[in-house]
Formats: sequence, C-alpha cells, structure tokens
Amino acid sequence: MMRPMKLAGSELMFGKGSLEYIKTSVYCKRAIIVIGGKSVEKNGTLAKVEEYFHANGAQTTVFKGVEPDPHFATVKAGASVMAEWQPDLICALGGGSVMDAAKTMWVMYEHPELDTLDKILSTKPLPKLRAKARFMCIPSTSGTASEVSRSVVISDDETGHKHGLGDMEMMPDIAIVDPLVSCSMPAHVTAETGMDALTHAIEALVSNRANYVSNILAIAAAKDIVTWLPKAYADGNNMEAREMMANASMTAGLAFTNVSLGIDHSMAQTIAGFFPMAHGRICAILLPYTIEWNSQDLRAKQIYTDFAALIGTDNLAQYVRELNVAVGIPNCIRKIVPDRDAFMAVLDEMARLSLADGCTKTNPIIPTIPQFAELIEKAYLG
Repeated sequence: MMRPMKLAGSELMFGKGSLEYIKTSVYCKRAIIVIGGKSVEKNGTLAKVEEYFHANGAQTTVFKGVEPDPHFATVKAGASVMAEWQPDLICALGGGSVMDAAKTMWVMYEHPELDTLDKILSTKPLPKLRAKARFMCIPSTSGTASEVSRSVVISDDETGHKHGLGDMEMMPDIAIVDPLVSCSMPAHVTAETGMDALTHAIEALVSNRANYVSNILAIAAAKDIVTWLPKAYADGNNMEAREMMANASMTAGLAFTNVSLGIDHSMAQTIAGFFPMAHGRICAILLPYTIEWNSQDLRAKQIYTDFAALIGTDNLAQYVRELNVAVGIPNCIRKIVPDRDAFMAVLDEMARLSLADGCTKTNPIIPTIPQFAELIEKAYLG
C-alpha cells in the first residue's frame, strides 16, 4: 500500500550555530525544557538554550532526570509538571531517550485521558496534538534521529520491556541539529549512536516499504556515516566530522521514519529490555548477523551488494564487523552479558517478543520464533 511521506516537521534547522534560531524565530510564551542528566548543564548548552528563549520573550522551566531507556513513571512525572506549568512549547534537549520521553509526555499533556502506557500504545491513530503546545527537539547525540522521527520507545515500569510506538502526529514541529551541541559526547557514545544511525540507514534500504526518495536519503546517510564515524570517534573535537555525523544521522532518520526498520531493531529493543545495554551498541553487534540473514532474500542481497560496492567492499557484513572493531564495539553479546545461562533461559521469550515487535513486519524476510532464537543465539556466541 502506498503511504504518504513526511520529511520532518514544519521547521528543520541544521548546521554549526543553528541553535541561535531559537533567539530569532521560535516564538512562545512558556517553554518547558526536558533534559536527562547533567551533561547539557555542565557544557553550558542548557544555559544557552534558556538564554535564547529569554531573549525572545519566553519564560522557561526545566524538567530534569530522564534516564536512559526511559520508564513510563518518568513520562508521567514530566506530563504532570507540564499540566501545572501549561507550556505552549515543549523542548527536548538531549539524546534519543530524552526526545522519546518528551514526545510521550506531550501526548499525555495534550490528552490526560491517556494516562497509562497501555492506553497510549493501543490508541491508533493517536488523537490530534498541538492544541496546547508545539514540540521541538535539539539532539545532543548523532544517532537516534528522534528529532525527525514519528517514533518513541518507552520501557514498562514493572517488566522493563521496551515498547515502541510510531505515529506521524508525534513528528516534532521544530528540529535544531547543531553539531556544537554534540561535540562533548564521549567516544563510546559517539560510537554507539553513530552505529545506531548506520543501522537506521541500512535497514531502511532493505525495508519492504523502501522507495525512491527513502533510498536516496538512506544511501547518502550510510556513505557519510562509514566515512565520518571513525573520525568523530578518534577526535571528538573534529567539528567537520561532528557536523557530518549530525547531518547523516538526521538524514537516516528522514528515511527510516517513513519506511520503518527491520529485525535488527526488533531484536535490539527486546534484548535490551531483558539485559540493559546501550541501544546503539546492541544494534551494532546485531547488524552483521541481520545482513547475513536478510541476504537469503535476493532483493535484499542485491541492495547490500550494490551499497557495498559504493563504499569499496564486496562483503557488507564483514565491513560492519571491522567498523565495529574500529570504534570499540564488541563482536558478540556474550562480551556484554557474560552469564550465558541467564541469557539462554529467556532466549525463547526474546524470540517471541522480537517477532511481535512492530519493526519486524517491514523486514525483507520474517523469521519464525525458532529462527529468531537461532539468530539471537548466534549473535550472543559470536
């Protein structure tokens, strides 16, 4: 079925210094800024964002404490602050977890009747937003592309399992992608988020919804990521590399939010719900295995072969393995989760949940539960 594409919200700003757009062009009366830990405070980004809002006549307040892999309890707490503060603009300043949590807070702020995670996940399509507030994202990492994405991933408070939801209504109105905001990322975060972006691009390429426009975006993003990620990883002060990674991550996001992803993300989201780990790290470990699995499909195999030729290799899976080594990412899950018995005890459940994940339906070939289990075990053992 043909689907309309949406390439970001109404305002997309990118490039060095683009944060100043707030001061000149983002009009609101009351802005709430949602952040995670202390990094955006320590590096002065939060103060600069508040300064720019104030210069444009807006009042600001800050909601702090969004954790990695945010839980619904955090979302509820943020929505409660919004209900009291009554902002007309919500600004997510941080990585993917902050942006995903803030989007979900926005849904609850606009529609207080959606007061449980189950209600939000089961309401399709989502009701209209923007009656109370517009939504803006300022990413501090180069990987998740939530600033141009219709998707969120939120963890269940009781089980810790991750649940994804996608709806074009959640596309941010304003995205400001300034590489200066990401320049303080430590090397391991640069690697993990960068490999997440590469996974977005490669999965979008072989998605069964892929199209002419999404392919142009995904190919350009993937080519730039394999070129510039090692440079950004080696030298975090290389502003050319930072800017190219910020732009490539955003571009990969424009592709995948329109054509969806595949089983790499299905498995990554599931496994990390049982054994907490950085999302980009598990995506990176799984990527060579999913490329090899999907190569059973002749269409996907040809796409991988054509892209591999563009970057000067004849084996894309092996290329990704070598790239992982170059940016300090292990080659198997066992190196992150050494307790083999604990991992194998939930293998079948992880396989079942991976099959049920929304990203699976756009994969070139859909594994059975036993095939998912075999694939996850292979990635575990290496």
